[in-house]
Amino acid sequence: MLIAMRRCFGSRLTALAMLLALLGACASPPATSPSAPDATTAPPSPSATTGASSSAAATSSTSPAPEPVAWAQLDAGGPSAREDHTWTLDPESGVAYMFGGRDGATVFDDTWAYDLATDTWTELAPATAPDARFGHEAVWAEGNGLVIFAGQAGAAFFGDLWAYDPVGNAWRELAATGALPTPRYGSCAGIGPDDRLWISHGFTQDQVRFSDTRAYDFDSATWTDETPTNGRPVERCLHGCWWTDGGELALYAGQTTGTTALEDRWTLADGTWTRVDGTLPAGRNLYARTRLDGATLVFGGQAVDESYLGDLWLLADGSADAEQIEPVGDGPQPAGRAGAELIADAERGRVLLFGGRTADGALDDLWALAGL
Repeated sequence: MLIAMRRCFGSRLTALAMLLALLGACASPPATSPSAPDATTAPPSPSATTGASSSAAATSSTSPAPEPVAWAQLDAGGPSAREDHTWTLDPESGVAYMFGGRDGATVFDDTWAYDLATDTWTELAPATAPDARFGHEAVWAEGNGLVIFAGQAGAAFFGDLWAYDPVGNAWRELAATGALPTPRYGSCAGIGPDDRLWISHGFTQDQVRFSDTRAYDFDSATWTDETPTNGRPVERCLHGCWWTDGGELALYAGQTTGTTALEDRWTLADGTWTRVDGTLPAGRNLYARTRLDGATLVFGGQAVDESYLGDLWLLADGSADAEQIEPVGDGPQPAGRAGAELIADAERGRVLLFGGRTADGALDDLWALAGL
């Protein structure tokens, strides 16, 4: 579950690297016509920001000490406990939209908005919505709003596309022709440099997993099969993919037949998949992730022994080796989990984590990781 938007975290990542040097810091789930918007509930308006820009700050002979990388739990109320949902940021408004997910056998079709500036949730009530689902993918597509693809509910698998317009508070199903993807769950998606929606791999009924790659053109409403004919990553689901700043589609980890958690990393460029050999975290599936500036931050997931991970890793573009991030302090930290979502709040220099599941069930907690 993924986003291909750039984040302005460059200077904070540099500070993070300095801090790490000082500190010496170095799962799979059970098988199983648009209407007018509701006038009574509307999405939150983006909060205005005040104050002068810090970009013109006076230079100093010494650099300020970087803010410690540390977790803090937020008390914002909001959605009920869930996993396998999506949470997707509109970078212009500073509002992140959540859709769907599940808590055990309960599958959701609700839509929520989280205002980053005020740390408040608003439940939206559009007149119509996609079918309840989990394990779908979501992106923010300029000119289309929040776009979701695929997913699962019980024995049903979806291959549809829907777009949510925050201004009209309305969902609409998108037309699609061409090389349509097989309905699936646990795929990955991102908006490419060509402004198309790219998806890769996934899972469907009868334990069938895919290794195909396809792209959807919003202007022509057409899917194109972009699967390379040469070697490619093994069939899988519960992985993640994202577009790097250099224009490559990166794919990492997941699950395949007979292996609960994979640990491989690949990039797709010029029609060819290339395996990235380097130092990587332990294998995992259903991990949370978000793009920063020139890197992807990964949190948790389900390990090969089906335990729940709570570690943080930075996978930088162009580097074969992942870097572990170790938060400081003795305060509380989020429990290890799978099926959670991360979003990056560049303006406030933090990353937010919501939901997921542990061995005890689904979660509804919200955490902020500062110091990035």
